[in-house]
Amino acid sequence: MYVTLLSIVGHSQLDMLTCPSCKTSLNKNGNKFGLFWVCPSCDGRAVTLEVVRKAIPRPMVNRLWQRARSGQYEGTRQCPACRRRMPEVPILSREKTEYIDICSKCHFIWFDPHEFEHLPKVEIKQSQSQPLSMEAREALALARLESLKKEQVQQEMSSSSPDHWWEVIPALFGIPIEYNYTPLKHKPIVTWSLAVAITLVSVIAFRNLGAAITGFGLIPAEFTRYFGFTLISSFFLHGGIIHLIGNLYFLWVFGDNTEDVLGKRDYLLLITIATITGHIAHILSAPGSTVPCVGASGGISGILAYYCLRFRNASVGMILFFRWVRMPVVFMLAIWIIFQILGAYLQVTGLSNVSALAHLGGASVGIIFWWKTRASFSKTVAVN
Repeated sequence: MYVTLLSIVGHSQLDMLTCPSCKTSLNKNGNKFGLFWVCPSCDGRAVTLEVVRKAIPRPMVNRLWQRARSGQYEGTRQCPACRRRMPEVPILSREKTEYIDICSKCHFIWFDPHEFEHLPKVEIKQSQSQPLSMEAREALALARLESLKKEQVQQEMSSSSPDHWWEVIPALFGIPIEYNYTPLKHKPIVTWSLAVAITLVSVIAFRNLGAAITGFGLIPAEFTRYFGFTLISSFFLHGGIIHLIGNLYFLWVFGDNTEDVLGKRDYLLLITIATITGHIAHILSAPGSTVPCVGASGGISGILAYYCLRFRNASVGMILFFRWVRMPVVFMLAIWIIFQILGAYLQVTGLSNVSALAHLGGASVGIIFWWKTRASFSKTVAVN
């Protein structure tokens, strides 16, 4: 999607595209249709879907786009912008089959030499107006991209479908599907290590879960046990396999990018403070309770809130009111907070044993971290 291209690389990085064939930096160019990027080595071209629709008949472009999104075709070459593999889509033109590389994530179409020339063209009416300068064409193209970005958000919110049928299965359990994945600059060592540690501790505890939770879960009335160690030990324990898998999924999906931008130290600090703050919120809700509380949800809620605000143009797919909806993560965060507030009411009234207050406490730390660190990335190029 254009949303992906703009949110991952930013406008000022649109010149820094790489040829998927020979890995050469592409040169920006433009004509009456708009901007495109040319490989000086092999003469291949990267063109956005919006520009292609002006030059090639719309029905043919629509067929190409629908096939690219269908998931039926595979490819080996990487998108010039997001580096994802582009499906190679066949299209019949002039009794010859052309194979066009299309990135369905950032709307880039890659044309090998002569592929574009072999496709039929839209008849252009002669205009008497004075041609625009390169700077004016570039400004107009970027303005159109911004407009398309807003239209894309509206379209995703109103009507969309999953890219693959299997994505519906986790969505039925309330698990969002991540789109617009942002490439990592560093290996998420802390995220991987936490995932392994949580899995090992939880699996070992499953052998005698009741004793493990009673011994090392957080009990509000006895939160000072082991010198407060249960504030941390309860993070690694889970009440069952579904509880464990759900938390690991959110940690894996939203933790790697958060660690990548925060750095290992601040990322670990975020998780620790979010976990403890979530536990404090839980303790304050029922300070005399002797019911143990376990799970990594408080710390992961901090990661989730930070990710949604830091990568606000990323999107997720989920089932909402019995229909598939693809939305920006900030909308997901808003919906999630509303549900947590409702859950907190049910928790306080004794109608739920899920500690939504711990989730809200952890999320508040993620929001504060984003607020405090936003100045450090506001001037960088690759800001989501």
